[in-house]
Amino acid sequence: MSSILMVVSAADSLELADGTQHPTGVWAEELVVAHQALKTSGAEITIASPGGKKPTVDPGSLNPDIVGDAEKVQEFKQYLADIEGELEAPESLESVNVADFDAVVLPGGHGPMADLATDADLGALLIQANDSGTIIAPFCHGPAGLLSATAPDGSFAFAGRRLTVFTDEEELTGGTGENTPWLVATTLAERGAVVKSGPAWGSYVVRDRNLISGQNPQSSEAVAAAVVAALAE
Repeated sequence: MSSILMVVSAADSLELADGTQHPTGVWAEELVVAHQALKTSGAEITIASPGGKKPTVDPGSLNPDIVGDAEKVQEFKQYLADIEGELEAPESLESVNVADFDAVVLPGGHGPMADLATDADLGALLIQANDSGTIIAPFCHGPAGLLSATAPDGSFAFAGRRLTVFTDEEELTGGTGENTPWLVATTLAERGAVVKSGPAWGSYVVRDRNLISGQNPQSSEAVAAAVVAALAE
């Protein structure tokens, strides 16, 4: 049985460019679809967050007007209720031994921009996971968490690696728009990552050795499938 660490943001708001606070957290579809698919594959999942704080689900991700499918929203709510016990008491990132896990999965929502991108515990965990070849799978805004992986000499652990992430186009047209405090795709590219992108709002996954990444919420299922396939190799 594979053991998977699912790292989720503990943030409930993101400061926008104009200084206002935007309610956020983890995106329901990404958490639910990935968790369900990985669990169905037989994996054992441990949820972890900064400080072991219960993650907030982005309210927009449970809004039928935003999601566009009221039935799906109800399914997400039911699954979140089913795993409430896991969400209530996540592991703290500082206490996690990454050597205990076969993969590290990072779903998005804007939350990772507010905390995971600068979390030193996550950075150390990701560097260790990458050095040992452990599968690392961030998607949508989850790759913001990769930015925490800065070596003591200031270098970025994922410089030169191919990955995908919520694109600038998607952010500006369907995310937080012109008020976005910083663009994850642009920032990763500036740090040296080789950012790839598919059509906006379509499922798109990039694999570079142990790094598996997905572009947006629509990529959640494909990322989980890629992780399962990689674990079976």
